[in-house]
Amino acid sequence: MQYCLWDNHAEDLIVFFAGWGCDYNQFVNLHDRKNVLILYDYQDLRLDFDFSAYKNIDVLAYSAGVFVAAVLSDKIPGVKRKVALCGNPYLFDEKLGLSAATVAALKAITLDNYLEFRRKYMVYSEDEYEKYNELQSLRTIESCQSELESLQKMYQQYADTIRPKFDKAIIAENDLLFNPAAQKEFYQEKLRIIPHARHHVFFRFTSFADILDY
Repeated sequence: MQYCLWDNHAEDLIVFFAGWGCDYNQFVNLHDRKNVLILYDYQDLRLDFDFSAYKNIDVLAYSAGVFVAAVLSDKIPGVKRKVALCGNPYLFDEKLGLSAATVAALKAITLDNYLEFRRKYMVYSEDEYEKYNELQSLRTIESCQSELESLQKMYQQYADTIRPKFDKAIIAENDLLFNPAAQKEFYQEKLRIIPHARHHVFFRFTSFADILDY
């Protein structure tokens, strides 16, 4: 696991579990007053960070990061809020998480078709597509595919011990990766829906704090 700390000289911290294939560059359009710790590239689940300096900690977990956050829930002390965004802790469950067909589509991403994948699955409009390409992940396809294999192995290891504890969940109305109907059934009254949105919803907000408060 890698991380990047955006230090705004604050006493409070937002821990953001990014999704599969992500890095910090995809979220530079968000500007917070709190410090933000971005976790990504889940080749392992080692979280080597000192949280003792922070009075208040919020957790925002996105996409595959929802599974990772559920596994590491006891590793972050003093969490005030824990919010799931466009994801489910049961990451590779056929109904709740990524279906076998979706996983196959992820594994089939190449330099020849990754732009088509982005337009279909990640963004809702042409404007968002342009912004997404401007703020794209700087990671290689090989790195992302390696991470996917690691996530599948970790899910096999931890699936039976997941104890999802989220105070709220937010989903995109038109998400094609995680079935919105299944998320409604799973999260029930904790659920909030972002209308007319696909999986990458970060152009709808100005900060991570705005997402937490949605």
